[in-house]
Amino acid sequence: MPTPVRSRKKKRPPLSFVATCSAGLEDLVAGEVQGFGGRRVRSTPGAVSWQGAMESAYRACLWSRFASRVLLEIATFEAPDTDILYRRAGEIDWDDHLGADSTFAVYCTLSEARLGHSHYAALRVKDAIVDQFRRRTGRRPSVDVRHPGIRINLHVRGTRASMALDLSGDSLHRRGYRVEAGIAPLKETLAAAIVHLAGIRSATGMQEISTLLDPMCGSGTLLIEAALILGDSAPGLQRRTFGFMSWKRHNPGLWEHLVNEALEREERGMSAAWPAIIGYDADPRMVAAARRNIAAAGLDDRIIVHQRQLARLESPSTTGLLLTNPPYGERLSDRESVRYLYRCLGGKFREKFPGWRLGFFSANPDLADMTGLSWQEKFRLYNGPIRCRLLMATAPPAPPPVRDFRWELQQHDLEGPGADFANRLRKNCLARFAWARENGIQCFRIYDADMPEFNLAVDIYEQWVHVQEYAPPATVDQDRARQRFALALQVIRSLLDVPRNRLFIKTRQRQKGRRQYQRKEQRKRAGKKEPRPQLKEVREGGLVFLVNFTDYLDTGIFLDHRTTRQMIRSLANGRKFLNLFGYTGTATVHAAAGGALATTTVDQSATYLARARANMARNGFGGPQHRFEQDDCINWLRNSRNRYGLIFVDPPTFSNSRHRRQVFDIQRDHPLLLHLAMQRLSRSGTLIFSTNFRRFVMAGDIQDNFALEEITEQTIPEDFRGKRRIHRCWRIRHRNSDPGSATEDVPDEGA
Repeated sequence: MPTPVRSRKKKRPPLSFVATCSAGLEDLVAGEVQGFGGRRVRSTPGAVSWQGAMESAYRACLWSRFASRVLLEIATFEAPDTDILYRRAGEIDWDDHLGADSTFAVYCTLSEARLGHSHYAALRVKDAIVDQFRRRTGRRPSVDVRHPGIRINLHVRGTRASMALDLSGDSLHRRGYRVEAGIAPLKETLAAAIVHLAGIRSATGMQEISTLLDPMCGSGTLLIEAALILGDSAPGLQRRTFGFMSWKRHNPGLWEHLVNEALEREERGMSAAWPAIIGYDADPRMVAAARRNIAAAGLDDRIIVHQRQLARLESPSTTGLLLTNPPYGERLSDRESVRYLYRCLGGKFREKFPGWRLGFFSANPDLADMTGLSWQEKFRLYNGPIRCRLLMATAPPAPPPVRDFRWELQQHDLEGPGADFANRLRKNCLARFAWARENGIQCFRIYDADMPEFNLAVDIYEQWVHVQEYAPPATVDQDRARQRFALALQVIRSLLDVPRNRLFIKTRQRQKGRRQYQRKEQRKRAGKKEPRPQLKEVREGGLVFLVNFTDYLDTGIFLDHRTTRQMIRSLANGRKFLNLFGYTGTATVHAAAGGALATTTVDQSATYLARARANMARNGFGGPQHRFEQDDCINWLRNSRNRYGLIFVDPPTFSNSRHRRQVFDIQRDHPLLLHLAMQRLSRSGTLIFSTNFRRFVMAGDIQDNFALEEITEQTIPEDFRGKRRIHRCWRIRHRNSDPGSATEDVPDEGA
């Protein structure tokens, strides 16, 4: 009797899957898929395909940190037109995937396809599914484009159509913890890629890094994704639904097994020793948002987030990874300030974080170069359509302290008027250089028309020399004045041994109307596009300021207000600061450095405000608490309702305003200006008023209504003592106020 042949169970062919992802993440997704058990893994731009069991797709949905969607391929066929598309879609056995009680939606993408309209192609597939169910059962599933139970993806490239079931449902970047997002937030999948490429792995592999720090953490996405990796926590654990949960072939038992396995891994990961995870942000709203997201992720005992300005950044440990996604400066008004924010970050990293690693995610390589760092690794990534780079560097040992530039005076062999000027300049230099070194001053005046026949001012800005010729009166022979000025320049170059590229020369004269705000080149070549101004960096009181020696009559920092700025810094702690006619914001930077709660800088010049933003950013100050308002100051005061504990008013002697049909005149208009400003001053606040108008007379009603104290002598720096009329300055308070009660300012400033 023949031996009966055993019937063998027919082996099912492997399923085919596709994981979509952002450009640049394909290799990371492919590595994940191989770990999930995928076979024949193949990468194409924006997608990774593989074959395998259903378990590999479930693991991808639960564990993939970098993929956007996981698709199960159902069918591929030729579809040169919508009629053939309808017929071939109707040949698929849809009862194998959904029922008449299901909800579904069809989504279509076209790539070089003959089909002209993706929405119509999706509609034809929907009709094919509905018609099939009607013929078989007399009933049909419902379409729900907002929350479909089953998502069907149709992709047509040329004439080749691919039909797939979306197993993920919502995009996998929606982890479930993001309660609140900031401006232009990173997708969680991209954030996870940044963290992974920066070297963050499981906690057991991170012994060499004691701290992960993001000094501009925004809503905390980088920190949370790092914590999920360190804790071996599956990113899909917090999601309530996936697309496969409404699929008829879903295997709940297998899924439950994988979830339990993930929970066990997470429990082990959470019990391991982690690096400290710390985030800072200048914006208190972002700090609050980050804390809410961290709490929603169940990581509030693992991640610490505080409000802190970049200016206050310090290294919390000897080793670590500083990982950040700073602003890109997409808006034109922000670009200059973002450049100098990057410069500040690079300086902080070199000075405060020796031995640390830096991961710097940027959309602009030119801006990244502003950090002054040498990048050892570069990864190309995309944030949506924006091409970005993740740049990695290691901080060298802390650099030595910056030494002040030392000038060495040279001998001269001049005779006559040139010798007299040279002797006076040498005498001034010997005294001023010693005084400046003793007081830590880098920018100061060494000569100011001390000799009537040499009518010029000479200022030192660290290693640069700035010479201003005062325009001679009409009674002076112009040729003779030019000869004297040329002789003075010869002496300056010879005595200071200064090369031409560090010597800048200007002629100062009274400007009228709009001419006072124009660049020098605009007055020479009006209408021509000018290159970006060449800004230099100088120091004052431990702060850095940007100066322009070439394009404007003023450099960007008034040296005669050095002492006034120091006074503002000493008064600013715990107060809100208002800077009217704010110019380049140097006083605002001092107020921020002195601990001002918030600052507002008002000026009618967009150019000045852009420099003010850059000065603040260069010193590490930012966030919504530091505001910049482009407006006429009197107009702004009329519309403002806020109160401030410290106000600085330093108006020009005259100016044109876009918002007023008359020229501002300090003598005529200061009563209105000061009355409006005092309405914005808190009861215990201080207003500092300064003017360079030599014939200025304070209005009597200001003296009658407020407590007025002239402090000119206290605000004239040593290098301007020989020219005491350089400015006049007053301290103004409300009568019966308590100037020592700083705590009273805070509630009064409200609004």
